[in-house]
Amino acid sequence: MNKDIQFLKELQEELKTQDTDCQAAPRFWALMDYRWRETTEGEHERVSIYSSDAAECYELNEYVENILEDEYNIYTEEMLEELREIYELDDESEMLEWINENVNDDTYPIFEIEEPFIVPNTMFLTKKEAKEHIKQNYYHYTKKVHTYAMTAWRAPQVQRLLTILETFDWDFIEKEGAVK
Repeated sequence: MNKDIQFLKELQEELKTQDTDCQAAPRFWALMDYRWRETTEGEHERVSIYSSDAAECYELNEYVENILEDEYNIYTEEMLEELREIYELDDESEMLEWINENVNDDTYPIFEIEEPFIVPNTMFLTKKEAKEHIKQNYYHYTKKVHTYAMTAWRAPQVQRLLTILETFDWDFIEKEGAVK
């Protein structure tokens, strides 16, 4: 039981001293990560190319780089030079036009925007624990994942539990001999 009391004392100290990230109590921590979703042309942050022949999706620059490598000698040197010039100018619409006119695969562009989302099934009492989770499980997330403070709004049981954890005098219990 003493190990449990020690754990609660350490948790209490962490709860009292951790950064709140400007979030009201009762607070807990989750993870925020990012994903790409389809959007309309003009609202997009990036373009991917879907190739139905390969049944794969490629980010536009990656797709163009693969064409420029031309492992199978599909394109003429003039075609590749034209694409190289467009690629160096980073002209998205010209690259899409070149692909549409010169690539025989059944391809189409997907306009995407990156959006944040709260990772499901994540809940931590401390920011420290959330950071440790990211460190140990990084391979499940993007490189942009980070901790995200949230308030358990109108949750009186959570409020009471966290208040007890933050204010209870664990030393008193040990001194009184209530815990052996």
